[in-house]
Amino acid sequence: MNIQIFGTKKSFDSKKAERYFKERGIKYQFIDMKEKGLSKGEFNAVCRAVGDYEKLIDPDCRDKDLLALIRYIAEEDRAEKILENQKILKVPIVRNGKQAAIGYEPDIWKEWK
Repeated sequence: MNIQIFGTKKSFDSKKAERYFKERGIKYQFIDMKEKGLSKGEFNAVCRAVGDYEKLIDPDCRDKDLLALIRYIAEEDRAEKILENQKILKVPIVRNGKQAAIGYEPDIWKEWK
């Protein structure tokens, strides 16, 4: 397995994801979204894995103006705007190669080989 956890140090779900893999002795790489976000390739791979970039958006994010902007801009500009403003993404984003899960999802992770 090649686990990457994209999250923030203050996110409880990110901490729980780290603890999940640590307790099982599974090596992972933690990427702090405040220091380094998803690259365009990683973003596109996660979108393909989960089905749609809309699933990446956190409806409870603090920046309600940005959330409204992303909801109402043209469809073709939406993914680029999300990539520019990654603080709107739900964390943790956990990747294993071509597989990905959004949020704390141990039921999905345990099926990964």
